[in-house]
Amino acid sequence: MTQITLSDTALTLGTQAKAASALMAAASTARKNQALTRLAALLRDNTAALQIENAKDLDRASVAGLAAPMVDRLRLTPKVLETCAQGCEQLAAMADVIGEILGMKQQPSGIRVGQMRVPIGVFGMVFESRPNVTIEAASLSIKSGNACILRGGSEAIDSNKALALLVEQALVESGLPAHAVQLVQTTDRAMVGELITMPQYVDVIIPRGGKGLIERISRDAKVPVIKHLDGNCHTYVDDPCDLDMAVTVADNAKTQKYSPCNASESLLVARGVAAAFLPRIGAIYAAKGVEMRCCPESEAILAAVPGANVQIASEQDWFEEYLAPIISIKVVDGVDAAIAHINHYSSHHTDAILTRDHMHAQRFLREVDSASVMVNTSTRFADGFEYGLGAEIGISTDKFHARGPVGIEGLTSLKYVVLGQGEVRG
Repeated sequence: MTQITLSDTALTLGTQAKAASALMAAASTARKNQALTRLAALLRDNTAALQIENAKDLDRASVAGLAAPMVDRLRLTPKVLETCAQGCEQLAAMADVIGEILGMKQQPSGIRVGQMRVPIGVFGMVFESRPNVTIEAASLSIKSGNACILRGGSEAIDSNKALALLVEQALVESGLPAHAVQLVQTTDRAMVGELITMPQYVDVIIPRGGKGLIERISRDAKVPVIKHLDGNCHTYVDDPCDLDMAVTVADNAKTQKYSPCNASESLLVARGVAAAFLPRIGAIYAAKGVEMRCCPESEAILAAVPGANVQIASEQDWFEEYLAPIISIKVVDGVDAAIAHINHYSSHHTDAILTRDHMHAQRFLREVDSASVMVNTSTRFADGFEYGLGAEIGISTDKFHARGPVGIEGLTSLKYVVLGQGEVRG
């Protein structure tokens, strides 16, 4: 596809999305919910057909020698599709926030001033690997009254095309515009460059994928970007703490699943509990094959754990997002040192304190500069579904507009509304 053709295609997508966004903003809650319910039914009715299309992507991935975890992310199993269908139904059951008016207050002049929640308009989403993201993005776009342009990874093109056709069918059958959700049909990477430089049509870009993709989009986009680059999450074990709970949570935060961005990559331990805590968590990590990259103080304790794979950490380890069975471990003086370490080294994604001290917990919540801050629980809960958002379009570590898991409200904006009865300004 030539550059001219790419530009023409992008222009068509943008024009159609802009027109559809106006219709979606005016759509009734009933119509949006009908589309979501219909999409859930279509996913269930077409499970076999979707797996045939998905098999094409899986075969190509195998021939190309893609790593097993990548191939696994491509797979549209009946369970994955059922989860997508349930997600659509959960969104349909949620309250519609579009049009709600917040904080209406009477002013001395007699006017009343508040803010109304409205759709952003058109968002573009660039994502890799998982074809189920097509349904997550489409369903959130429908519920929030937006239009969207989706550009999935080339490795999932057949799966994404099949899913997008079902989304279009659900929209049309529910009386909504067919172009409210559009999938970029070409695998040409240059189309991403077109999509992220159309501020006249696209209001925000949401990249979801590897660090390289997100860095490129953040650098080249002429459209606002909702993003997070790294998930260097911390779990801090405080003095005092419930040691049994701390062991359980620190284990879950690291080992429940290694690849998500909300897995803990660094473990900080207060000096007062290090001798009691580290041998216990070290034994668990050793049994699960987790490599421990330690400060000298924690290394001295953990080296005595049978079977432990312990190394001295480098400076870079404190910044690292491993996405693997590796964790950095450091003994710190206490809560002050933990907060300072996290604010310096973390990616401002998700950080947790395990403590019995209420004042320490409150300080941690106030002073740790991250999108999600937790007390006495696993960082693995930093997720739109777990937060009760129904689903998430991604996670943001930016500070403007959306921060943390981005659900329906993250795809909206606020505008001021003013109600009067003939007041004029003197």
